[in-house]
Amino acid sequence: MAAVEAPQPALAAVSKTSSEGYEKKCIFCKIVNNEMGTELLHCDEDLSCFRDIKPAAPHHYLVVPTKHVGNCKSLGKEHVPLVKRMVEAGKEILQKNDVTDLSDVRYGFHWPPFCSVTHLHLHVLAPASQMSLMSRLFYRLNSYWFITADQLLELLNSKEDTN
Repeated sequence: MAAVEAPQPALAAVSKTSSEGYEKKCIFCKIVNNEMGTELLHCDEDLSCFRDIKPAAPHHYLVVPTKHVGNCKSLGKEHVPLVKRMVEAGKEILQKNDVTDLSDVRYGFHWPPFCSVTHLHLHVLAPASQMSLMSRLFYRLNSYWFITADQLLELLNSKEDTN
């Protein structure tokens, strides 16, 4: 009798049957579509998560919308639920990787033009206290180039509705 393999939920890339939400030149779109061989720690219809290729902390993950969304400067008030879900997904990934001190975590976005990929991506760094001096500079709080998730949510909530 042949063994039957159980389906692999959540970690398989979400297949795109059309080009909607996919930018063919975007490295993160390629990653979430399993075109790069990058291990996906989480992947569902809305969000995907993978390790940063240049980790700035022992745990450095990127949480991205599975469908292409521009950088944080292009977001409006209607994106508040998305950003909140990104932070929650980051917390879940940390917990799955045995990070128990969620008070020593940095969640944030590089502010354009200081982001190398225009696909929205949340940096999840833990423990923040173990970041190197250069990493602390690169992911510095209250800087021109890095905005925390809380700061972005505050900014988005202060915008006028575009609907």
